[in-house]
Amino acid sequence: MKLLVSNDDGIFAQGIRTLANTLAKAGHQVSVVCPDRERSATGHGLTLHKPIRAEEIDSVFDPRVKAWACSGTPSDCVKLALAALLPEKPDYVLSGINHGANLGTDILYSGTVSAAMEGLIEKIPAIAFSLTSYTMQDFSVAANFAESLVTALKQNEPFAPLLLNVNIPPVKAEAITGVAITRQGTRRYEEMFEKRIDPRGKTYYWLAGELTEDVLDPPSQSSSASPLLTDVQAIRKNYITITPLHYNLTCSSGLENLNHQRLHLPYPVFGTANDLD
Repeated sequence: MKLLVSNDDGIFAQGIRTLANTLAKAGHQVSVVCPDRERSATGHGLTLHKPIRAEEIDSVFDPRVKAWACSGTPSDCVKLALAALLPEKPDYVLSGINHGANLGTDILYSGTVSAAMEGLIEKIPAIAFSLTSYTMQDFSVAANFAESLVTALKQNEPFAPLLLNVNIPPVKAEAITGVAITRQGTRRYEEMFEKRIDPRGKTYYWLAGELTEDVLDPPSQSSSASPLLTDVQAIRKNYITITPLHYNLTCSSGLENLNHQRLHLPYPVFGTANDLD
């Protein structure tokens, strides 16, 4: 398969090197386009007011991997790859392996997930991979799972492209409980801005938010009788979590709620397509 790999940890990150090399050794045609430095928590930011540069890299990856280091954000990298660098459209866009979790509301800020989301926007199946530890240095279990997942998905392709957010617990392969199909959970952080003074006497602030709790959301009923766990809940039990995501953030319950309200506004309120005809 033709695979485009990006990340937000940068070109020299161990996670992307392990992922790209593992996929190349399995016989896939791998291209890497990722930031030239760490760009974590950049969300879906784009570079609009200065040029984006891409430099071909020869020494970081397996010789079978074609790689570029890009001066832009993770989203820039995938956009540039699809529109200018790659000769043809890849079968999958992969992002990671991120050094740290992307669970619950983390995905709103995640450059890893945003890079994969760019693939989905272009109607290309995409997967974001994260190892849920900042200290573990062994990415082999996560990379091997990534290769097996890509292969399995290719053999059972869904009717429409998906973005899968995959989190792998930082344990040995034999300690993994299984694979859980999950819904997005919630994580809460205490935002702390440390006030400092620079050498010129100017004040600046350093954000140091800390996780305060993984919120155990109420059970959600799937189309079957069994409730779906959240990614936050399942990762605690050493499951690899797979959460399907989409860029459409419309709140369906909010639509229904607004349609049933009598909003006193200076203009007519229309709630359905028939209303607009």
